Amino acid sequence: MLSIQNVLYFQAGLGVLANMFLVCFYIYIILCHRPKSTDMISCQLTFVHIIMLLTGGNIWLTDIFESLNIENGFICKATFYISRVMRGLSMCITCLLSVFQAVTISPSTSLLAKFKQKLKKYMIYSFLCIWFFNLSFNSNQIFYVGAYTNVSGTNQMKATRSCSLLPMNYIIRGLILTVTTSRDMFLVGVMLTTSTYMVIILFRHQRQCKYLHSISHPRASPEKKATQTILLLVVCFVVMYWVDFIISMTSFLLWMYDSVILTVQKFVMNAYPTITPLVQISFDSRIIIMLKKLQSKYHHTFF
Repeated sequence: MLSIQNVLYFQAGLGVLANMFLVCFYIYIILCHRPKSTDMISCQLTFVHIIMLLTGGNIWLTDIFESLNIENGFICKATFYISRVMRGLSMCITCLLSVFQAVTISPSTSLLAKFKQKLKKYMIYSFLCIWFFNLSFNSNQIFYVGAYTNVSGTNQMKATRSCSLLPMNYIIRGLILTVTTSRDMFLVGVMLTTSTYMVIILFRHQRQCKYLHSISHPRASPEKKATQTILLLVVCFVVMYWVDFIISMTSFLLWMYDSVILTVQKFVMNAYPTITPLVQISFDSRIIIMLKKLQSKYHHTFF
């Protein structure tokens, strides 16, 4: 069990370091250069993933609260609430990122083209709506999460070593399940729709390049690379989401948690925020250029 916990710590640590590097990069781009329309969204997604990793599976935040001698019930409510809010924000912002990229690469003849000039204006409103929605949507965690008590007959569902979901009647349980599932299905549906649209646009662009230049592998444009990155992120998110969704819904409906299943769920929850910055770093040529400049500057300074 200790080795599994070490794997979770390593996974979270790697994700936090990669996301912190990416946050610094996006802040530098936003303040010192002309950012892309999606850089603000990616920066916020990266920040959310840092918090998500620190609270994912209640690994680190619980330890911090316990060292401060804070009441265990408050610890459970705070960590579960923050964790669920960050999960919802990650889903919404990933969806927003795919929508904005679909608008960005849409042809001038499409219906989406008229929104291109208004992306930045709509972005601020989108952020406010997403944060308000998720902060209020997950408020049930405050009422139905508490400290685990080893008392028979309480009908608690143990979720972690020291926290549990408190008893709720079948109507409330069904309502929470229906609303949560509806939200998730809508967002995943939007992601898959915009991803399909972007794949069609890229395919058409590829055919045009082959026809105009008579080459089999035309050079990829920055827009194409950005679109491919977002498509890869959406695919990773959807796969990780379905695994997490199946585990969560099965446990919620059966009202039971197994320690092995819980460990797998922690790993899955941390997988997407860990993979995301690594994918973005690998595909963003601006990062490679910036690192080369820093390396050259360092070499001239010390050698």
